[in-house]
Amino acid sequence: MEFSLFAHMERITPQQDQQELRNELITLAKIADDGGMRAIWTGEHHGMDFTIAPNPFLSLVDLSYHTKNLRLGTGTVIAPFWHPIALAGEAAAADLITGGRIELGIARGAYSYEYERIMPGLDAWDAGQRMRESAPLLRQLWSGDCAHEGQFYQFPSTTSAPKPVQPDGPPIWIAARDINSHQFGIENGFNIQVTPLWQGITEIESLMEKFNQACAAHAGPRPKIMLLHHTYVGSSAEDVAQAASELSKFYCYFGAWFQNNRPVRQGLIEALSEEEMAANTLMSPENMLRDLTLGTKQEVIDQIKRYEDLGYDEYAFWIDSGMSAERKRASLSRFIDDVMPAFT
Repeated sequence: MEFSLFAHMERITPQQDQQELRNELITLAKIADDGGMRAIWTGEHHGMDFTIAPNPFLSLVDLSYHTKNLRLGTGTVIAPFWHPIALAGEAAAADLITGGRIELGIARGAYSYEYERIMPGLDAWDAGQRMRESAPLLRQLWSGDCAHEGQFYQFPSTTSAPKPVQPDGPPIWIAARDINSHQFGIENGFNIQVTPLWQGITEIESLMEKFNQACAAHAGPRPKIMLLHHTYVGSSAEDVAQAASELSKFYCYFGAWFQNNRPVRQGLIEALSEEEMAANTLMSPENMLRDLTLGTKQEVIDQIKRYEDLGYDEYAFWIDSGMSAERKRASLSRFIDDVMPAFT
């Protein structure tokens, strides 16, 4: 089992300074780097202070100057927002600048809020089809002299400029949920990243079953599979209970962004009332305790051992939570010092 960190700049209130958010992200990356984590992942989002990440390559290049060994992953770029030539070139340029440390996670996107602003009329189905057409082109563009005539993209012979430092280009990861996405990734030799969100061990097991089913149907080598999950290592039961309450609030806001029917001003969604959040029983603190990777150090070790036994190769500590910077740092440090050694 390998470990990585998944983090964005997340702005919850107008009082938070964006420069300070950048400094906090750099600090978390340094902790992960010094602690021996394999990688840091950051995604792509637009017009949302909930996750500030308009260009993950820019964020990763920034972090490369503050870290030494961490692999630097997009978790994830939204494929339909990129022409494949542009994506191949940006990824290769970032790989060049960072000395070959880039890994490329790709997804179709999830927020209709972003679709209607970046590509009006796009829906999840068409976004997925665009991703399936563009992702296999990246290695061809890195190899050079790739011409393409497809449903969404057509271009004459083109070579990525620059070319990546890594001989075959950055490793590619596909965000997968349904069996068809797993099959697509595995058939193309991509690694798989899964995110069960708040849905707990049943979904974690189901996602692994789909991965194994897709691997069994494919004659090629087995790729890696990474589990991305909200994590908190607490100092006490009371500390863990506080984290569950904070993550309950986070997921209430996540759901509000996803539903896309609430006013947004200056990049911040209209605040949820205490009554609204209490009424969202699906995201209750009790459910967060049950379904996320929360606990004191031995409880978290036991949960991750279960994921390892299922066959997951990498565990990504999702730290976005609305918590204070101090609480994030403390939890990550406990994870590195007290949890990761159980897996060496």
